[in-house]
Amino acid sequence: MPQHPHICMLAAENDVIPGAKVGGIGDVVRDIPKALSDAGASVTVLIPAYGAFHTLPGSKFVDDVETEFAGINEKVEVYELFANRDAGVRYLVLHHPDFAACGAGEVYCDDPSDRPFATDANKFALFCAGALQTVIDKVVSDVDVLHLHDWHAGFATILREFDPNFASLKDCRVVFSIHNLAMQGIRPFTGDTSSLKQWYPQLYYNANKIADPRWLDCVNPVAASIRLADIVHTVSPSYSLEIIQPNAPERGFHGGEGLERDLQQCAARNALVGIVNGIDYDKQIAERMPWHSMMSVIGDALLSWLGESSTISTADYVAHQRTQQWLSSNRPRHVFTSVGRLTEQKMALLLQPTTDDNTVLDDLLTGLQERGVFILLGSGDPELEALCRKSASKHTNFLFLNRYAQSLSDMLFANGDVFLMPSSFEPCGISQMLAMRHAQPCIVHAVGGLRDTITNNIDGFHFEGDSVAQQVEGLQQCIQQVLELREQHPEQFRLIAAAAKEKRFLWSDSAKQYLSELYS
Repeated sequence: MPQHPHICMLAAENDVIPGAKVGGIGDVVRDIPKALSDAGASVTVLIPAYGAFHTLPGSKFVDDVETEFAGINEKVEVYELFANRDAGVRYLVLHHPDFAACGAGEVYCDDPSDRPFATDANKFALFCAGALQTVIDKVVSDVDVLHLHDWHAGFATILREFDPNFASLKDCRVVFSIHNLAMQGIRPFTGDTSSLKQWYPQLYYNANKIADPRWLDCVNPVAASIRLADIVHTVSPSYSLEIIQPNAPERGFHGGEGLERDLQQCAARNALVGIVNGIDYDKQIAERMPWHSMMSVIGDALLSWLGESSTISTADYVAHQRTQQWLSSNRPRHVFTSVGRLTEQKMALLLQPTTDDNTVLDDLLTGLQERGVFILLGSGDPELEALCRKSASKHTNFLFLNRYAQSLSDMLFANGDVFLMPSSFEPCGISQMLAMRHAQPCIVHAVGGLRDTITNNIDGFHFEGDSVAQQVEGLQQCIQQVLELREQHPEQFRLIAAAAKEKRFLWSDSAKQYLSELYS
C-alpha cells in the first residue's frame, strides 16, 4: 500500500451534498473522507446524482463513460461538486436518467413488498458499472482502494470478480462496509426486469459465490461482498461480534440476518473489522434555551407544518396544542428526549404492548406524571407513527413531533436532561454521541455501537435482557433508576453528565484505524 493511498468510495448517500442524506451512511461519507485526507490519503467519493445533484450551483462536468448495461452501451456523465471544499477529497456524482427513477432528488424508492428493492437495485447495478468504468477509463485515476458502502455498492464486487472488462481492478484492494445488515438488496438471478441476468447479460459467474444462502435463485450483493471483498468493515466492534451469531427472535436478538455463516468465515480469515464511527466536534453546537423560548420555537415550526397542507395533520395539531399548554408552565423537573427514525429497530421496545390498550411508552409517561415530560422527534413507519399519535392524545406530558427537522433535532440534543435510545440493535448510532456532546446522558440498550460508546453509570446508562420481556423490564427499571438518581443524588448525575460531555469519538482516530486495519 502506498504511503499516501488513493481511496475511491462508492455509496448511495453523501451529506456533503444537500439532499443526499437519508441515514447514517450519509454522515459517514460526509466526514471520513476529510479525516482520511488529513491523515495523508486522497479520497474520491462517487454517488448517483439522482437526477438533481449534477445541477447544483458550481457543478462541473468532468467527462462521460460508456458501460455495458442490460445489453446496451449506456452513457454515464460524471460531474464534480465543491471542488475547493476539502483538500485531498473529490466529490463526484454520476448522472444517468435511470438514477432518477422515483423522481429528481429521491435517493431511495419504495417498492411493493412482492418486488423488494426492484427499482433501487436497477439503478445501483447501473451505478456500480458506471463507477467502475470511471476507474477503468482513468476519469478517476490511480485508485489503490475501492471502498464500497452497503448493498447499494455491493454489485461492484461482483463485476470486479466476474466481468473481464473490470479484471484490472483486482489489483485494487476492496473494502466493504456494513452500515445496516438488515438491508441486503436481494434480487433474482433471472426472470425479472430487475435481475442479475437483465443487468449484466454478458456476465459469466459462479452462482455459489454471489447467491443468497437462503434463496439460492437470488443474488445477494451483501453476501457476495462479504465473500469477495478483501476486508469487511462494521461500524463498531461489538456489532462485528453480534453479526457472526444467528438472529434469535425469541430472545429479541439481532445477529447476522441470515448471513452469519459467511460472516463467521470472514472473521475466521481475520477479514472482519469493527471500527466505531465518530462525529464532528468542530461544528458549532446549539445552546441551551429557556423553556418558554424553546416551546415558542417548536410551536412556530408546528404552525408552519400545519400550513403546508390543505388537510390538518392530527399529530401536528395535537403537538401544537401541547406546546401552547407547556408555554404557560415552568421547565419540568425531568425532560426526556429522543430523535430518530420511527422503525422497528429504534422503537420496537418502546412500543411493546403492556396491557390491552397501553405500551411501554404509555407506562413511561404515566410514571413521569407531574415529574417530567418526553419529547420525541421522528417519522417513519405509519403504524409506529399511529401508536405515537395515540399516546400523544392520551398523555399531556408527551410531545410527539412527527417528522425530521434538523433545527429541532439540534435543539433537543441541547435541551434535554436524559436521551432515550432503546434500539433493538444498533450497528453504531450517532444520536447518542450528539446527545452526549451536549452533556445529555443516554439510556441505551447495551448492543452494538451503543455498548461501545457508553460506559454504564460512568457517562450513561445501560439496560439489557435475554428476551424482549427482559429488555422491556430492563428499560423500565433503568428509567426509574435514572429518575431516582436525578432526584435523590443530583450531584452524582451531574458527574455522569459531565463525563458524557467530555467523551470524544474523533473521526481522526477512526481514520487512523481505517488506514492501518482496512487499507493496509
